[in-house]
Amino acid sequence: MKINEHFLDLKDSYLFATVGRKTAAYKAAHPEKEVIRLSIGDVTLPLAPVVIEAMHKAVDDMAHKETFKGYGPDQYCYGYDVLIDSIKGNYARKGVSLQSSEIFISDGAKSDCGNILDIFSTDNVVLVPDPVYPVYLDTNVMAGRKIIFADANEQNGFLPMPDESMKADIIYICSPNNPTGAAYSREQLKVWVDYAKKMDAVILYDAAYEHFVTDSHLARSIYEVEGAKECAIELCSYSKTAGFTGVRCGYTIVPEALVRGGVSLNKLWARRQSTKFNGVSYITQMGAAAVFTEEGERQIEENLNYYRRNAKIIADCLDELGIWYTGGKNSPYIWLKCPNGMKSWEFFDYLLENAQVVGTPGSGFGENGEGFFRLTAFGTEENTKKACERIRALLHQSS
Repeated sequence: MKINEHFLDLKDSYLFATVGRKTAAYKAAHPEKEVIRLSIGDVTLPLAPVVIEAMHKAVDDMAHKETFKGYGPDQYCYGYDVLIDSIKGNYARKGVSLQSSEIFISDGAKSDCGNILDIFSTDNVVLVPDPVYPVYLDTNVMAGRKIIFADANEQNGFLPMPDESMKADIIYICSPNNPTGAAYSREQLKVWVDYAKKMDAVILYDAAYEHFVTDSHLARSIYEVEGAKECAIELCSYSKTAGFTGVRCGYTIVPEALVRGGVSLNKLWARRQSTKFNGVSYITQMGAAAVFTEEGERQIEENLNYYRRNAKIIADCLDELGIWYTGGKNSPYIWLKCPNGMKSWEFFDYLLENAQVVGTPGSGFGENGEGFFRLTAFGTEENTKKACERIRALLHQSS
């Protein structure tokens, strides 16, 4: 028996596990201190009432023979019609037309970001931005693929553009980006689509935060760009859109037009999912189906605005302090340059020790993240204000 030795190439610990351990150690040593966490992007508001109502009804359905549901429809992976139709309606409002067969329901975008790789050869070269959400990098390290990096940095606003001297087969794009909060315009995405088609590559487009986009110049789906259906798979999530972090539901779009080597990637993904996945629970799907109704969108927009206000509170604080950052607008993440030339983990320790505020060190997202730091807007408004007051007092004192 041999293990997959590529796992040994991974860092010893997942980034957020390290943040959690260091935070827990500080709290154990200082039980009298109140620690505010603006690190992991977990939501704090409850599910919208319309979602709860739909899930309660679905629970009642499971209690009666006439309405009981077992395995889901269509080899489990597509989802119930009411959910598929609601997703199609959401895309139609963005000017994008989808077929039902192109929509696959999952337990979240994070799972599909890794699982989608099953349909691609390990010989493919993968292009990921640096800094990057760890899942993109780690899942390809686990498979032993060659990885190259798109250089995201302060000079390009952490929105790297294609380098035609680099040949890539699989391209990861996240917009609005995790961790940097930066978001691509349609014109910028058109350059990436043209590059992918020239390279005969496939873009894996993570749109988990698209509902935070309010600027009409920015894309909410890569399929707003002409030609994208021929080269892109889009991965979406209800986690941040509707607070499903603890419920788990997402969806992946694999267009019928996406063909490589004469083979339909849509059919490959359907085959993979029907083999390895038994679908998302009926109760969860019915809750998700309520999200993109007229009332559902009104209610989730209230929650999204709550987090947007938190982001503005953080951004205003950084503006006052003269600290450079991306995000904070069209994104729940704020990616700031560490003050006074501090390294990422140095600033983490400094904030924790002196202000009892926890963020995420940028170096944990890649080499280009060194010297930067991520804060999230997913805390409570009270804690966000309190954290900014502490940061403001600390950095004013040190300047």
